[in-house]
Amino acid sequence: MSYEAKLKEMGIVLPAVPKPVAAYVPAAVTGSYVYTAGQVPFVEGKIQFAGAVGKDLTLDEGAAAARICALNCLAAIREAVGSLDRIRRIVKLTAFVQSGPGFFDQPKVVNGASELIGQIFGEAGKHAREAVGVSNLPLNSAVEISVIAEIG
Repeated sequence: MSYEAKLKEMGIVLPAVPKPVAAYVPAAVTGSYVYTAGQVPFVEGKIQFAGAVGKDLTLDEGAAAARICALNCLAAIREAVGSLDRIRRIVKLTAFVQSGPGFFDQPKVVNGASELIGQIFGEAGKHAREAVGVSNLPLNSAVEISVIAEIG
């Protein structure tokens, strides 16, 4: 099954690619790879989850934010290469989680993105990743994620 068909089967419609909020492009292609810019949980131009996970937001809300970030990354990849069916493998996911004091479950937050990628891409979705806790993110976003994917 194609990845585009898998999205349909899952009832997922990728959003429009969020407009950059500074001087960058949503995704850049070089050789066999596409790199996304860091994507935040924008839905229709508005941050859906703002604040620090473990302080202002629950772990589940953080995971939901990470899922939105992943969908925005996939939308940026699709726009850059024409179709998610060109993806051979999701290579790496880098995630930053705005974390409250004493919050150490960043990997569980980022699972919101990683598990979605795995459901869509199967074996090709098994990726390396980083889940980093930070004190602040742009626009007070709870999570920011970027993806590196190999394309063919």
